[in-house]
Amino acid sequence: MDGNRKWVPGFEAVLLILLSHTAVALEVPLDPKVLEGLPQPPTITLQSPKDYIFDPRENIVIHCEAKGKPQPSFSWTRNGSHFDVEKDSKVLMKPGSGTLVIDISQEKAEAYEGTYQCTAHNEHGTAVSNNIIIRQSRSPLWSKERNEAIVVQMGVSLVLQCRPPAGLPPPVIFWMDNNFQRLPLDKRVSQALNGDLYFSNVLPEDTRSDYICYARFPHTQTIQQKQPISVTVLDMETINATVAALYNITDFYSGSPEGERRPGFMLPLGTTSTQMVLRGETLELECIADGLPTPDISWQKDGGELPSSRTSFHNFKKTLKISDVNEADGGAYRCTATNNLGTVHHIIKVTVNAAPFWVSAPRNLILAPNETGILTCRVSGEPKPQISWFVNGVPIENAPEDHSRKVDDDTVILSSVQSGSSAVYQCNASNAFGYLMANAFVSVLAEPPRVLTPPNRVYQVITNSPALLHCASFGSPIPTITWFKDSQISIKNSDPYVIHEDGTLEIHVAQPLNSGKYTCIATNNLGIKENHVFLEVKEPTRILKQPEYKVVQRGLSAVFECKVKHDPSLVPTMTWLKDKGELPDDERFEVDTDSLIIKDVTDEDEGTYTCIMNTTLDQDSASAMLTVVEATPTPAIVYEKPDSPADLELTDQTERTVQLTWTPGDEHNSPTQKFLIQYEDLLHEPGVWINLTEVAGTSTTAQLNLSPYVYYSFRVRALNNVGYSEPSQPSRQYRTNPAAPDENPSDVHGVGLEPGNLVISWTPLTGFQSNGPGLEYKVQWRQKDIEENWSSKNVANVSQFVVSGTPTYVPYEIKVQALNDYGSGPDPEVVIGYSGEDLPLSAPDSVRVMVHSSTLAEVHWEPVAFPSVRGKLQGYKVYYCRERGLQETEKETKQEEQVLSFSGNRSEGRLPGLQPYSVYSLFVKVLNSKGEGPPSPSKTFETPEGVPEQPSFLNVVNHGMDSLTLEWGPPTNNNGRLAGYTLKYQPVNYTSELGPVKVMTFLANETTITLGNLNASMLYKFYLSARTIKGPGPDITQEASTAMDTTVPSRQVDIATQGWFIGLMCAIALLILVLLIVCFIKRNKGGKYPVKEKEDAHQDPEIQPMKEDDGTFGEYSDTEDHKPLKGSRTPSNGTVRRDESDDSLVDYGEGGDGQFNEDGSFIGQYSGKKEKDTHEGNESSEAPSPVNAMNSFV
Repeated sequence: MDGNRKWVPGFEAVLLILLSHTAVALEVPLDPKVLEGLPQPPTITLQSPKDYIFDPRENIVIHCEAKGKPQPSFSWTRNGSHFDVEKDSKVLMKPGSGTLVIDISQEKAEAYEGTYQCTAHNEHGTAVSNNIIIRQSRSPLWSKERNEAIVVQMGVSLVLQCRPPAGLPPPVIFWMDNNFQRLPLDKRVSQALNGDLYFSNVLPEDTRSDYICYARFPHTQTIQQKQPISVTVLDMETINATVAALYNITDFYSGSPEGERRPGFMLPLGTTSTQMVLRGETLELECIADGLPTPDISWQKDGGELPSSRTSFHNFKKTLKISDVNEADGGAYRCTATNNLGTVHHIIKVTVNAAPFWVSAPRNLILAPNETGILTCRVSGEPKPQISWFVNGVPIENAPEDHSRKVDDDTVILSSVQSGSSAVYQCNASNAFGYLMANAFVSVLAEPPRVLTPPNRVYQVITNSPALLHCASFGSPIPTITWFKDSQISIKNSDPYVIHEDGTLEIHVAQPLNSGKYTCIATNNLGIKENHVFLEVKEPTRILKQPEYKVVQRGLSAVFECKVKHDPSLVPTMTWLKDKGELPDDERFEVDTDSLIIKDVTDEDEGTYTCIMNTTLDQDSASAMLTVVEATPTPAIVYEKPDSPADLELTDQTERTVQLTWTPGDEHNSPTQKFLIQYEDLLHEPGVWINLTEVAGTSTTAQLNLSPYVYYSFRVRALNNVGYSEPSQPSRQYRTNPAAPDENPSDVHGVGLEPGNLVISWTPLTGFQSNGPGLEYKVQWRQKDIEENWSSKNVANVSQFVVSGTPTYVPYEIKVQALNDYGSGPDPEVVIGYSGEDLPLSAPDSVRVMVHSSTLAEVHWEPVAFPSVRGKLQGYKVYYCRERGLQETEKETKQEEQVLSFSGNRSEGRLPGLQPYSVYSLFVKVLNSKGEGPPSPSKTFETPEGVPEQPSFLNVVNHGMDSLTLEWGPPTNNNGRLAGYTLKYQPVNYTSELGPVKVMTFLANETTITLGNLNASMLYKFYLSARTIKGPGPDITQEASTAMDTTVPSRQVDIATQGWFIGLMCAIALLILVLLIVCFIKRNKGGKYPVKEKEDAHQDPEIQPMKEDDGTFGEYSDTEDHKPLKGSRTPSNGTVRRDESDDSLVDYGEGGDGQFNEDGSFIGQYSGKKEKDTHEGNESSEAPSPVNAMNSFV
């Protein structure tokens, strides 16, 4: 492509007219999902640099990648002619791209040098790459030469030339010796930009034979070496001509003395020179001076300042470099060399030229049919570049004629484009120093709007920082973007909002009230699309209580507090640093939510501690120092209530919220548990402080919800384990503006207190709830399902309203709405109420009774019609009364009337507890909240016979040895016709075991009986019941014994007076006496046996107890004295009544500790009355009685 092609300017008037009708360039979306469905001309996405130097040892790779829809095809030109890739087996084009890979492993690389250009084509246009110049890197050998030895007088200047062979790219030059050590460079000895080595003056130590110049070629990584140069420095005062002749010197510098001399420039020569540099490159100016002493170099720009940010000095200030050169860097630069003998100047005149560079490159256009677009190719350069236009790679003047296309130098105007006119335009700008070439496609599309920003994206920013809400869109024509807040408020392009061209909504200084839902709507003539995003403005993170400087004794603990206020919805992360590094990995360092505790402090813990609070959106930090001192005695810790919070501040004020911030007071060694925020309503309740909210003791801020029309004043109290602090000083007063009520009265009811009225009542709003002056209540009512229109009345300073003239007990819909001077409250809820009730008009019909048993009846009735209830149905009442009994003998006594209530809409009920064999009457009434209705007609019913009650009494009136006489009375209530009595009786022995039952029956008129042939001294139990035809009633019981006892009936028989018993007792007494004598004898032999003191004299060692079985004497051991005999039986709690006989054993045994064995003999032990208390602990707690033992045989 011709880089110097020109185009004749023109069409200026047409351009001015069309500029007012052009469409803004539509950016091509990067979203792959959008690109997939759009036709698109080719676009070059990757290409090799314009100047490509390749290494002949590697393959040549020339990049050319492009995108488009459909996928482009690729072709190449070389040196301006078509390059047939398929015919060259060494050239491979990568599939799906235009990248060439040339295998030069067995070919001469020079054969592929040249200028290449790539073309990407599809049905919508053709894009072309830059001209890519392919050259082989070269590293030629140094020409063979023989360097003569140099002998130079001390103090003169010297230049050692390098002059490496020309390479591609140029080599890097450096000087070394034979040992590959770089030669030391300094202010006196330096290397010039061209590689030559300059000596401002030589010294004897400069003498050496191995000054070697090396050239390193970057691409091939090869190093070429020049032949070594030998330098000898001589002191001419000590040398004579003979010595010089001996050295056969052919190159000897002796024109200058070896003494001191003024500076002079070795490079560049003369007093002035010129240099040209291209814009954007680095300017390198060089001045090397000779002189003795070595001169100092300085730089300045005549008529200007050196650009400090882009200026640097190198090579001991002999080289001045200015990076990124621009036009202002042109001018005269003065280089000054100075030593103690004088100063010399050299001026370098710098000219800045520029290869073409972009001011505004042409951009891809997507136009809708009949739209107008402009392609601009604005470039600059020195000299001014020439601009050429191409269409699909063809010079625009040679392209097919298009009347909608006009060209004016750097501008192409496309008017009223039509479908099918898509193409790729190329702009080429060139001058003597280079060229620029850019592709820009024009795609004619008709597409409805699409919003590319993801839906429901949440943007989070910190208060007072800018917020950017994106609405990236695509469509053809370009969609118009409009914004709405909370789906209602239209956002205009004015403070605080700015709507950018790309649809982005910017809020310069975001505030909490800016939080909410934002909707962007993209519109063109083909459709409309909306998208919702959300903005959350967060509270900034601030450290309210910074860590303080601490002086801590060695071995104690140090506590750094770092209390932070942050937005509660953000997750904070607290990080502590020591001396800007991590905390030591030591268990003594404990990090809490708002503090750092260092236990058992050591000297190594001294330093600066920094707390950093990070959230996902911002951070804050603060630092404090720790100083460790010698330990001193620790004073006692005193715990007190915290000091009052201070510095109350109100921020982030809105109509309904405010943020309260405070500074905590001293905790006095007891951590603060919580803060209590109170408020005073100076308008409605001055002097009364009301609890508003509580926050954790680690917080120092609270977001307070406010009500309108309140004069707020706030205060804060702190609580620790000791108690509440005194209140803080009140905050400044904060008045909220009046507003319409937020709520309506509560507890709305509608109840009729009298027939024909409806009382509507409610709980009124407080002054705090009124939200503004002029509080009233709008009371509305209408009859439910009857009236369509609401009746209403506005009232004030009351809590009820009476509606008169209402029908009796009908439902009403009721509403009570609060309103004030600023508007009405929310729509009130509808409450159902009822007008006043009246007594029921009707009585239940069809009352009937079903008798289930002698004591239970069931009543049925027909419910009353609802209109006649005239109120809220509470239920039914059944009034019933026993009129009389059905027995002829019973007196006619009417009992008291009884009532049973049945709640709800019932039609039956049961009457329990009726008296059998009786006549009852009843009636039924309906019941509402007002009272009872008229009674139903009375209904009479009878109950059948039942079983009688038990006889009224049962007495035993005559106790004989073998007979008993019983008397009884009839039942109190016969519950029918009495048929007679049934008597059952049975004997009972001393163990309460019952004997066989005998049964006797009697007529109704019999009330006494004498029972004979009974066992003597026997207890009997009697059961007597009355009976009717329904059966026997309950029993009445009685016990009686054939032994007469007028005091307490006993189950024991007194046998102490029986002759046979007296004889038996005497035998037992004799046996006991023998046993006592034996015991006494045993005791005297060493054994111990508890006996009465008066029997201690009976000590007969010859008396021994006799065995029961064979009559022989056996051993008697004191260890068995207190053990019960095997097979013995312990009687149950029997006692013997004492009579006049002196032979009773009671005097000895007090109930006795003896027992009878199976043959009737008494075996055991007893003690006298006097010794009973003494030895009672060794005996049985319940002594068996011989009398009871005898009773077991009766």
